[in-house]
Amino acid sequence: MSSTLAKIAEIEAEMARTQKNKATAHHLGLLKARLWGGGGGPREGFDVAKTGDSTPLSNLAGVYSEVAAYEFTTLTTVPGVIRYKGAKIQLLDLPGIIEGAKDGKSRGRQVIAVARTCHLILIVLDVLKPLGHKKIIENEQEVFGIRLNGKSLNIGFKKKDKEGINLTATCPQSDILAEYKIHNADVTLCSDAIADDLIDVVEGNRVYIPCIYVLNKIDQISIEELDIIYKVPHCVPISDYLKLVRIYTKPKGQLPDYTSPVVLPYSRTTVEDFCMKIHKNLIKEFKYALVWGLSVKHNPQKVGKDHTLEDEDVIQIVKK
Repeated sequence: MSSTLAKIAEIEAEMARTQKNKATAHHLGLLKARLWGGGGGPREGFDVAKTGDSTPLSNLAGVYSEVAAYEFTTLTTVPGVIRYKGAKIQLLDLPGIIEGAKDGKSRGRQVIAVARTCHLILIVLDVLKPLGHKKIIENEQEVFGIRLNGKSLNIGFKKKDKEGINLTATCPQSDILAEYKIHNADVTLCSDAIADDLIDVVEGNRVYIPCIYVLNKIDQISIEELDIIYKVPHCVPISDYLKLVRIYTKPKGQLPDYTSPVVLPYSRTTVEDFCMKIHKNLIKEFKYALVWGLSVKHNPQKVGKDHTLEDEDVIQIVKK
């Protein structure tokens, strides 16, 4: 192993040993500055020409992308285009990222290089093991300067030829600049800026991309587990074989709540099933329900507990 690789391995090992909290945040920032301070060489990517009005595939674009019963089936970039509200959106189905992608494993550098050019990233995760895979993918992309669902802070940074470091901040960060061999600069940090934010500005090659985590195979988990997943930020549960019905609630005198649907299995979608999902005592107090949506002829329509609801119906329960 070369001395450079050995040094990188040593810094990464120390970062892994260091517990992440407020007390160690500055130390971790220094380690990252040492790791990234040398910058990076040219990065390879797939040759994909942008088309459409935006650049975020599979069934959406009607383009064939090989799939199988094992992970990491896609071996190259498969492009497709969909139209949404008059705009053409290019979708790129990229090969899966594995641990070590940043070091070139399984063409990982090319995959991440393409991801840096996108306006939106969809990361497909197996719902049975989402957190482990999510962490691996985020770590691999972070090394390449991709900040998922992050935003740049208003940090002023201007290198100078002389006069030293002029730092305006609530906490000292000049030692991070020293790791980059920067000894003359004007720096203004906002109060909530951390070491990572300053490193991002100094590096100057960070990209902040919105990301949606698509959790597949949700037909293999319970309704209770699905309810928890719906509350995870930036997550969208899906399944190719799933038949679930989403029902939105409407408290009296208020607008419907479209943010937290009550999810029912396809085989149990009566108003009574809905009430039992909310609370078993609700059916005892049930008088009738007002329903808006595909399951009724009039909006709203008064229905009883045996009425069958359709996907995305809106319901208001009237008690005795």
